[in-house]
Amino acid sequence: MAKAIKTIPTLGPRPDDAHKGLFGKVLIIGGSRGMVGAPALAANAALRSGAGLVRVAVPEVIQLSIAQLTPCATTIPLAQDAEGLISRDAIPVILQAIQDNDALALGPGIAQSNELQALVESILNQCDRPIVIDADGLNNLAAVKRGKELQLPENAILTPHPGEMSRLWQAFSREPLPLNRSDQAEKLAERCGAVVVLKGAGTIVTDGKSTYVNETGNPGMATAGSGDVLTGCIAALIARQEPVGLFSPFEAAVLGVFVHGRAGDLAAAVLGETSVIATDILDFLPDAWQSLAE
Repeated sequence: MAKAIKTIPTLGPRPDDAHKGLFGKVLIIGGSRGMVGAPALAANAALRSGAGLVRVAVPEVIQLSIAQLTPCATTIPLAQDAEGLISRDAIPVILQAIQDNDALALGPGIAQSNELQALVESILNQCDRPIVIDADGLNNLAAVKRGKELQLPENAILTPHPGEMSRLWQAFSREPLPLNRSDQAEKLAERCGAVVVLKGAGTIVTDGKSTYVNETGNPGMATAGSGDVLTGCIAALIARQEPVGLFSPFEAAVLGVFVHGRAGDLAAAVLGETSVIATDILDFLPDAWQSLAE
């Protein structure tokens, strides 16, 4: 049984001579025609969680829209197919961009296709950076894994909701899915060698050896885009460089989940659970981070 963790990691103060390189460069890979908001939410959440620099790699058709939604980030246009999805022709550009950044998030708004499965496989086979995989990044991963052997890179974090968890389990295991959520997350983490963040009421974070059950958050956060904000929070934390404090993938996930839920609680206290939307969680991130510093 995994060890229960209750302690939340802390950020600590920024040094007086800090520069943006210390706080990490984050690459967000995602987006598609009709799914512009997801990578924008992730990028803005990474910035609000302290990332020094954020780049957003998206299909060329939505690049200008992303630039308008993320004025503090930069954008990278990617080759696309006829449906407005990232095509396999974008793989060389993406692999080069990975080398220019400290961490990446793969999946917000990316959609699913055979070419995207090839893209996800290429990234995972060649990625040497910490990576957060979310949304259709997970669904494309599950489709690839069902057909072949695939080793996830070190420092990978998977952030499934229950439906995505079921698809990942079918891809990585031949056993029935356990009924207990902690068992599900812990056993998947063991099988795939990654940190698993199983989202939902009492989000579970585990690397198979240690497990944290989150106590922040509320039902108002069950809204489209909430997970994209979480992805950005975690990506910012795993991108941090010395001497401002390096986080392990497990620590980054725990702190990201906690502060994301805290922002949701602050939003719900003002707006009510019924009216909370993902941009509200984003807007309350500064207050959530400030509350941890007090």
